[in-house]
Amino acid sequence: MESTLEQQFLDFSVAKLEQLVGRIDACLQILTDDAVWARGGGNENAIGNLILHLCGNVRQWIVSGVGGSADVRRRDTEFAAEGGLTRAELTARLHSTVAEATGVIRSLPLEQLGRRLAIQGYDVSKFEAIYHVVEHFSMHTGQILFATKMLTGADLGFYRHLQGSQSHDLQTP
Repeated sequence: MESTLEQQFLDFSVAKLEQLVGRIDACLQILTDDAVWARGGGNENAIGNLILHLCGNVRQWIVSGVGGSADVRRRDTEFAAEGGLTRAELTARLHSTVAEATGVIRSLPLEQLGRRLAIQGYDVSKFEAIYHVVEHFSMHTGQILFATKMLTGADLGFYRHLQGSQSHDLQTP
């Protein structure tokens, strides 16, 4: 049986979130705990802040908004933190949050994708909430990758398979 466009959207959203978590994991494996909390200035966020922010956003928009759990987010604390969590603790929190969110997405009945809800004062459909989270997660993952490269000088190698190749038969990255 061929999957519907709606099911393909949900499946891709889950796969993309899981892929992005893997990329953040790769960064956390090569950074020190101190580097995770390094800031260039007072108006900049450390990688640790971005991870806390991703957890808060995913929980608020997917677990609470789409899934119906209580909204317990305290957004300001995500950016105010200046340490206190190790790389291992941040990794565990990120994995737990994304696993909970992907569980909500996987179990979402397709007929509910158009259902409207209010999240952070925004009137959105469940479809829009999921799309927002994947886009938002991707943007901050890019910031984490960039910061990791700046801090370590490492080539993270996510696109090595494209070097010297004009085409490939891989699925969308």
